[in-house]
Amino acid sequence: MNLLHVEGFGTRMGWDSPVKEVVNPAYINLESRNGLGWLEGFNEMMVRCGYEWTGHPVTADGQIYTLHGKAGNTPASQVEVDVADAAPHEIRIRGLIKESTFKKADLQTMTELRYVPGSNQFSLHDVLTNHADYPHDYQIIYHSNFGTPILEEGARFLAPAASIGPFNDYAKAGLDNWQTYAGPTQGFDEMVFNIKPLADNNHETLAAVVNKAGDKGASIQFDTRQLPVLTLWKNTDTLKQGYVTGIERVPATPIPLPLNASRNALSSYNLAPARSST
Repeated sequence: MNLLHVEGFGTRMGWDSPVKEVVNPAYINLESRNGLGWLEGFNEMMVRCGYEWTGHPVTADGQIYTLHGKAGNTPASQVEVDVADAAPHEIRIRGLIKESTFKKADLQTMTELRYVPGSNQFSLHDVLTNHADYPHDYQIIYHSNFGTPILEEGARFLAPAASIGPFNDYAKAGLDNWQTYAGPTQGFDEMVFNIKPLADNNHETLAAVVNKAGDKGASIQFDTRQLPVLTLWKNTDTLKQGYVTGIERVPATPIPLPLNASRNALSSYNLAPARSST
């Protein structure tokens, strides 16, 4: 239930991945490349990461916790498409993702996309439910990705921020220019910045990326009570390698850490049996 790309009003929202096809999840081995197999199908404008775990791959407790979990490569068990008869004929697409394993977890997420024809915006609303008899931790990243024509040399990231921190020493070196983008740069490694966003009285905030001229862009509005943490991912590598930036919304962990590194933070969003989270 990922979003491959969006086109409208003369602008494409998405990016040019070296992965050109939509890869059937049956052909993606998440454990390949030491847990980086998720990258072999990564080409979407928006991908859901989770739900048992997300973040960088790690081996712990006798198993591999692969990059960004299984949700993005789990086929929907149920898909519904509804088009309202009455104007403005809103389109609703719903899909049920089940992450169920014997003796482990039974997390089920009903995803929903809503769009009014002719509008320049769409909305996502997910409900994650723990169907097991035991409480279970969960992690989510909404990984939204943008390339050309929005991303270019001089493009800017815009968001009201209470604080910002670099993910590692490599990102620390780019802290002075964290809100602006370089053109395609050979040898550029990814930079990640962790942001605590400011919000209005309704707990709403906005994050955006716009091109240099300011006439093309994409913005994401979200509720900080549900997604209080924002991560900016900058990957301004060469065009063929993957020139892309990501706006990532996270429920609770201050940075997208692997399971064993963020166990303490996970306690803040442990889901009780039969309970749901939106």
